[in-house]
Amino acid sequence: MKVTIEASTRTFVRFWLVPVGLVVAAYAIYSAKTALIIIGTALFLALALNSPVTKLASRLPGNSRGLSTAIAYVVVVLFLGAFVFLAVPPIVQQTAKTVDVLPEFIESAKTQWDGARHFIDEYNLQPQMDSAIASLQSSSARWASSVGSNVISGIGSVLGFITAAILVLVLSFLMLIEGPSLMRRLWDLYTDTDKRDLHHSIVHRMNAVVSGYITGQLTVSGIGAIAAGLVIFIFSLLFFNLPSNLAIPAAAITFILSLIPMFGATIGGVLITALLALNDLGAAIAYVVFFVIYQQIENNYISPTIQSKRLELSALTILASVTIGVYLFGIAGGIISIPIAGCIKVLFDSYMERASKERTRSEHRIAKLARAVKKEAS
Repeated sequence: MKVTIEASTRTFVRFWLVPVGLVVAAYAIYSAKTALIIIGTALFLALALNSPVTKLASRLPGNSRGLSTAIAYVVVVLFLGAFVFLAVPPIVQQTAKTVDVLPEFIESAKTQWDGARHFIDEYNLQPQMDSAIASLQSSSARWASSVGSNVISGIGSVLGFITAAILVLVLSFLMLIEGPSLMRRLWDLYTDTDKRDLHHSIVHRMNAVVSGYITGQLTVSGIGAIAAGLVIFIFSLLFFNLPSNLAIPAAAITFILSLIPMFGATIGGVLITALLALNDLGAAIAYVVFFVIYQQIENNYISPTIQSKRLELSALTILASVTIGVYLFGIAGGIISIPIAGCIKVLFDSYMERASKERTRSEHRIAKLARAVKKEAS
């Protein structure tokens, strides 16, 4: 049995416009990912500062939101300035120390070459070694020839980061000042009060999820950073080869990477362990022990207590969201992926609630109609 389906040209075009439009939108989003990261970071910073700015404005003369925002930004800029002043010099110092230690490491490797040569001759591995050495020399030559371009690229990256940071601060400042008035004008555009109340409720729930998660994650990361900094400062008193000024960079690394859920803290722990190993291997081993113990405490007590009932997302959803965010937008994507997943969950829950209410009303209407028909029949 053959079935013929007739479709007009308009229907055919509209059918194919949907997937084409989705592909074009996805490509546009990916192409503009840098701008979206800047805007998204500014939005999340504004949401994080909105509550303290609002509380501070209520206590200032005239309830000046602009003045409260300026005060909050002075605090943020001072914090960033203190971070740069305290954290960057030790990192530069450790980089220089690594460069100084590298020749000693090569010299030590040369002293062990005789034993390795005996092993190579015994198992006829000389051709493989020659090939590996030639490849290493070729890579070193290419790297040396591109040092100038690498330096220029590095300077460009630093300038780009500074520009992006300034844009984030300016955008979030404007969002904090103009955000409330813009939202009021947006709600005034609605003519259907029921739809306005529904959308207002959804936006309020999404804002609560995002701001609650940001505040909670900042608190958890701050506790971890303070703990890491204090422990490394104590280690500097016990291990004489370990400088005490490593505590600030370690705290900064822990704070930033702990903002990435699931595996960010682990990456930070590995980096700090490597940083300590350059100075004292015993301190690095002791930090690994501390890190494992602290992660158990954080995952089972600190994080659940602070973040409880803020998102209500499954572990699979969190891991999938973080993976997509990191691969699309890097570290910033990993940080904002969980709040975005929470907002999507709010939209889905709202849709399911409305669908359930509509289904219940339909069932009541059908039951009422059935009773009316039965009554008339009797």
